[in-house]
Amino acid sequence: MIISTLDSIYRNDARRVFATLVRLLGSFDLAEEALHDAFMAAAERWPRDGVPDNPVAWLVSVGRNKAIDQLRRQRRFTPWDDAAEVAENLADESQQAEPVEELEDDRLRLIFTCCHPGLSEEARIALTLREVCGLTTEEIAHASLLAAPTLAQRIVRAKAKIRDARIPYQVPGGDELPARLQSVLRVIYLVFNEGYSASSGDAVLRSDLSSEAIRLARLLQQLLPEPEVSGLLALMLLQESRRAARVTAEGDLVPLDEQNRSCWDEALIAEGCALVHQALLSRRFGTYTLQAAIAAVHADARRAEDTDWRQIVGLYGALLRFEPSPIVELNRAVAVAMSDGPQAGLTLIEALLRQDTLSTYHLAHAAKADLCRRIGALDAARESYENALALARQEPERRFLRRRLATLQG
Repeated sequence: MIISTLDSIYRNDARRVFATLVRLLGSFDLAEEALHDAFMAAAERWPRDGVPDNPVAWLVSVGRNKAIDQLRRQRRFTPWDDAAEVAENLADESQQAEPVEELEDDRLRLIFTCCHPGLSEEARIALTLREVCGLTTEEIAHASLLAAPTLAQRIVRAKAKIRDARIPYQVPGGDELPARLQSVLRVIYLVFNEGYSASSGDAVLRSDLSSEAIRLARLLQQLLPEPEVSGLLALMLLQESRRAARVTAEGDLVPLDEQNRSCWDEALIAEGCALVHQALLSRRFGTYTLQAAIAAVHADARRAEDTDWRQIVGLYGALLRFEPSPIVELNRAVAVAMSDGPQAGLTLIEALLRQDTLSTYHLAHAAKADLCRRIGALDAARESYENALALARQEPERRFLRRRLATLQG
């Protein structure tokens, strides 16, 4: 019984304990070691003494004390220096149990520290997955298509930069918060995207990554209920609702208009739509909320042919005002094709491809190929499918493009 309780606390609360230990000890590595020491102590003492009334605070206190003992032992091998001074400073701190509010604030501080704009985007993603989500280096390396030692060095360098640059372990306030919050949201969404549609490899989906991103967004919304946080969570929930219909049992990709919508998760759709509505009412929404609104329009259509494409075109137009980008323009062009006919969308896509901004983006060539196929320009469709196939890195997408090419040849 005690062991199962300890296992449950480790799964649900270990990263809360870790976040507070980082604040108290000022070191990721020391906090990680203290965390493991605290759980080892719990495994030894709780079967004998019983589970404490506040197990999380107990773990924080024991972990901190273990770290202090370790730093003091270093005096035997090193002169009276920074390590000993740190130990004495830590020992002087209050031994009272950490309030729940402080523990939750620590989790928020940890997220903002790992997503500091002074770190590279790759480092922010790796550090967030490792320190906030608790994924192993091997799991993150697998998701990033990197060797584990390479990924480990990236994390080590990120921690060193936080230490050497004295990046503050805090939630920014005032004018700094909006820009810093965007950095956090972008990291969470990049993690989700890699899980929802892997950039390369043999599988479309990485449910472990998308689930971690949703968990992280839920935590952020609880701790910092800003409209755009709700918008991002809504977007991920609405996209996640289609997971079961996106691939066949053999792992092949199923386009949105061919998906069995009875397989969509109604609970996730209801939650996502409610969050979108809430964020829009605030009138302080941004790009994630607008993307979520587009996903909500798709979710509202019981059949593909019932989709309100005119509304989607309008939402993409609003999104372009917030975030002018070739990808958004491409998505709007596809929506125009569905609303006003394939030739109207094809004209827009060909103009984008002439600007070279999307010349190496396989989905732009695939979209052109599909519209050419629909108007009967089969030679142009074949050429565009071949261009898309040459650029695609994900194997299920490559199989899908090969099937489309085979259909044209047939």
